Amino acid sequence: MIHSTLVTDAVNAQRRSEKRRWFVITCLMFVLLLSFVFDIATGPSMLGLTEVANALANLLGLPVEVSRTTQVIVTNLRLPIAVMAVIVGGSLGVGGAEMQTLLNNPMASPYTLGMAAAAGFGAALMLYLGSLGMSSQIAVPIGAFVCCMLSASLLFGLAMMRHITSGQLILAGIALLFLFQSLLSLVQFVSSPELSQQILFWLFGSLTKATWTNVAITAGVTLVCVLVLMKDAWKLTALRLGEERAKSLGVNVTRLRLKTLIIVAIMTATATSFVGIIGFIGIVAPNIARMLVGEDQRYFLPLSFLVGAFLLSSASVLSKAIVPGSLFPIGIVTAIIGVPFFFWLIIGKKR
Repeated sequence: MIHSTLVTDAVNAQRRSEKRRWFVITCLMFVLLLSFVFDIATGPSMLGLTEVANALANLLGLPVEVSRTTQVIVTNLRLPIAVMAVIVGGSLGVGGAEMQTLLNNPMASPYTLGMAAAAGFGAALMLYLGSLGMSSQIAVPIGAFVCCMLSASLLFGLAMMRHITSGQLILAGIALLFLFQSLLSLVQFVSSPELSQQILFWLFGSLTKATWTNVAITAGVTLVCVLVLMKDAWKLTALRLGEERAKSLGVNVTRLRLKTLIIVAIMTATATSFVGIIGFIGIVAPNIARMLVGEDQRYFLPLSFLVGAFLLSSASVLSKAIVPGSLFPIGIVTAIIGVPFFFWLIIGKKR
């Protein structure tokens, strides 16, 4: 009788916990939607929320009256940027979440493991080489993607070695971060002042060059990668119990680590190649998600996406509101948001 009561209480507690987690996810979706609409509304020519809503409804085929100028601004200028902010922020949030899961370290992310710095070096090198005869809009993303995958390949090689621990992988990532930052500084040093300024602006991160083509590419890659990660949700949750316990539950840790690293690298390389280096999203978003729903990947993974998307979408709004009418780099805004949280995380962990 007592055993039956304990089981019933445990089941009820689990159901309450699941309902609370779904409630948190639903609230984040609503907040993200508001930020998304504000992102479309803000800019050199401010639009009312009603105008934005009407323009979006018109895109969905609803018979809503809206001026042609407003429709063009929303469809061709604002909407690609707003959608790209959601996708890139979400992909960086998921990438950071899985890096922290794999390495059991709340400070791990594609940025701190050198992937973003490698992408920055690849982009800068392409600009220095004159885009190798190609359009800079094509050459820069290609260079960033190739170098990001090169950095990830070095981590892949280490992850395949059985005696390599999570701590050693983090140290290797930090070494790659300093290596590619040094190479990037070298390219800037030998570049002309005009080219160096162009490289610097790309490194700060910007959503202004978002087009429906690169939005579609980034969205497609992110969707596939997130679905593959969700398929391994149970294994990744088991990994948080420790490598030895995960192995005792039948998880091939080496294979899982390598597979997840590849997926995160592809997501990071794709996102970074189009928008530049955007830091701190991959660190901040997973830690917020973890505090809200815990380590269960069924909830942790989608919430990391939503929090990352909300943070970058909000940063996009702030970047356009700080200096109205100018292109304020969004990477600076994310750093301003992320640094205080980073210090709070360090102090909170110590306490």
